[in-house]
Amino acid sequence: MRHPILISLCIAGAMGLSACQKDSEAEVERALKDINVIDESNLNDVMLNASDPNEAVAYFSKAATSNPDRIDLRRGLAKALVRAKKPTEAAQVWRTVIASKEGTNDDRVMLADALIRANQWQQAEAELNTIPPTYETYERYRLEAMVADANKKWSKADSFYETAFGLTTKPASVLNNWGYSKLTRGEYSAAEKLFNEALTYDSANFTTKNNLVLSRAAQRKYTMPIIPMTQSERAQLLYTSALSAIKQGDVTIGKSMLEDAVETSPRYFEEAARALEALNSTVVKG
Repeated sequence: MRHPILISLCIAGAMGLSACQKDSEAEVERALKDINVIDESNLNDVMLNASDPNEAVAYFSKAATSNPDRIDLRRGLAKALVRAKKPTEAAQVWRTVIASKEGTNDDRVMLADALIRANQWQQAEAELNTIPPTYETYERYRLEAMVADANKKWSKADSFYETAFGLTTKPASVLNNWGYSKLTRGEYSAAEKLFNEALTYDSANFTTKNNLVLSRAAQRKYTMPIIPMTQSERAQLLYTSALSAIKQGDVTIGKSMLEDAVETSPRYFEEAARALEALNSTVVKG
């Protein structure tokens, strides 16, 4: 009589062991899946910042095609296309992201950014207008400021730049853009102030340094600003200031600065040398 009971217990034990094994296998599979997701996320981040943006485009294009329901991969593709200087294609991808159930206001901002890069300002403005005013981010207001600039709505631009400045811990870029806006309006002193402030946050940005020299030269302040600069940068900035001086009729000062630029540059400065030669030729003929 004991045998049936023993057999039943053995069968129950075997079934229990089998169930335990299945549960264990399921847990292992879930763990491996989680690890794969983490690894993939890391790989996605690596590819987004890859030195060759075209490699990132190829990676995300293939991944998005293989996983058409993965919106995160489409976002990665759109960002990679922007880095590869293909904003029109990026905008098309952003539109598919927005059309999905997972589309967000942040995606609309990114679409507007791609449209601006593609020089489609009206479409960018229309896209920004669909975003509720309660959605306040640095990127949104940075783009709003740029659109207002393009429309020459200076008061709105200033307001948006100021808001964007208050929403980021790295305001160098927005301050540079704001300064350039002031420069195009002819508000040279205000532009100079903004460029100087931008350099306090990013002292290595040569574009801002060059803009600063332009704003100073427009005020006939041709001396080099007291900012960090390499020998090569100093030569280039002297060249920028020299051309500005010549355009404003200060030819003698411009010529002196061109000579200084040629002498300062650690390598042969072809553009400055050619400009100096042309200037000397004009003086001789005159």
